[in-house]
Amino acid sequence: MFIGLLSSPSEATDPFEDFHEYGNMPDDEIHTKHQGEMLYGDVEFGFIVNKGNTQNTSFKLKSNLYQDLPTWRNQYKFDGLYRREKDTETGVEDVSASRYFGSAQGNYKLGNDKSSFFVYGDYERDRFNGKEHTSTVALGYGSRMFEGKKNTVDIDIGPGMSISRVDNEIALESDEKRTEKGQLLRMALQWERNVSKRTRFNQDVSYEQSLSGLNSRLFAESALVTQVLGGIALKFAFIYRYNSQPEDDKEKVDTELGATLVYSFN
Repeated sequence: MFIGLLSSPSEATDPFEDFHEYGNMPDDEIHTKHQGEMLYGDVEFGFIVNKGNTQNTSFKLKSNLYQDLPTWRNQYKFDGLYRREKDTETGVEDVSASRYFGSAQGNYKLGNDKSSFFVYGDYERDRFNGKEHTSTVALGYGSRMFEGKKNTVDIDIGPGMSISRVDNEIALESDEKRTEKGQLLRMALQWERNVSKRTRFNQDVSYEQSLSGLNSRLFAESALVTQVLGGIALKFAFIYRYNSQPEDDKEKVDTELGATLVYSFN
């Protein structure tokens, strides 16, 4: 898979110095450096075509964008995966993966003590998890628990609400509802470690515990990005998804392991 990493213009000579700056300098310096820029961050995109005994086409798009304003720090994420496969014996072609996820979070800064008030919302549409769509809104307290020369740890915790709709193709019992609403508690952690000047490790974990007897969700991504030549880098990532109450015969755990080529430019 070939993945492109798109970074908005900056003055950094090393493209990886501007990949994810939180923890490398104070918030006020980040805002000053990016003043006048609408967004900065990274966008990954990839495309795979296999021919021969196995025929399939895959497309992946992922982004992690930031805004740093005097009183707000905003983050926007998108993750999309689409894959079609063709049975070489029957000639039948069908979609085998179709997942789209988007989220937005705004952190209102509370003074200079690294504390904030956050508002979060996401929307997920996965054709193969039994849900037509799932959305979450939450608000609460955010804090930078640790900030050092090489490590940064941020956490968020707060109550919220989830809304999901069961796929129309799934038959329900007479007492079951196709649309489910419930309260939840959302907890999230972001840990970033600068292993070296050209290598960075990121660990993102989010957990939504249902308070209404509905499904709870866990998402974790571990990624190591290493620059190898100029703007070219290798990215190794492991993604873990957990759903406590999957629909029908779906598995509770879904994992993804990938080694991708990244191109960075500014």
